[in-house]
Amino acid sequence: MANDLFIAIEGVIGVGKTTLAQALSEQLGAGLILEQVEENPFLEDFYRDRRRYAMQTQLFFLLSRYRQQQALLQRDLFSQHVVSDYLFQKDKIFASINLDDAEMNLYDQILPLLEREIPRPNRVVYLRADLPVLLQRIERRGRTFERGIDPDYLRHLDEAYTHYFFHYRSSPLLVVNTNAIDVVSHPEERAELIQRILEHDRGTAYYNPA
Repeated sequence: MANDLFIAIEGVIGVGKTTLAQALSEQLGAGLILEQVEENPFLEDFYRDRRRYAMQTQLFFLLSRYRQQQALLQRDLFSQHVVSDYLFQKDKIFASINLDDAEMNLYDQILPLLEREIPRPNRVVYLRADLPVLLQRIERRGRTFERGIDPDYLRHLDEAYTHYFFHYRSSPLLVVNTNAIDVVSHPEERAELIQRILEHDRGTAYYNPA
């Protein structure tokens, strides 16, 4: 295994990114970077009125992720593995769905300035699940600000993620169908998935457990 693993776990809201990232970090003895979701003061308003609060919500996440990634650059990656529950480069997926043309134009001027020095992971895991499964998992975890999430919004987000990762070539990519597994509630399924992640080190592969 490489001495400088930087693994990013990705997927739509509720698919199990954070649980898997925490377990993988613990197994590797790795540093852990978690997206600051609940710290976003605009998020609850965003789920109630996406059009009105899109730009504020987007900029908070963009700058928060940027600060975390800059802190990562200060670490000695060759002495410690790192696991993150998001991929910085996916930020534009949300922007393309939520921002209007004028806001997107401004965003496109800001993003390249921040993205210039952001480290890229050397392994990416994309967790996906069908919409009914995502909605069940979101309801089960019971976050107050997610209760009003629009299923159509979740569907659009899932389609955008699928399109993005279909064309993703920047790092070795493992695409995982989680419909039949639950990395949150079943440790044995989580352990099998972690083993598959650690074995995958080139190209794009698909893990589709029955």
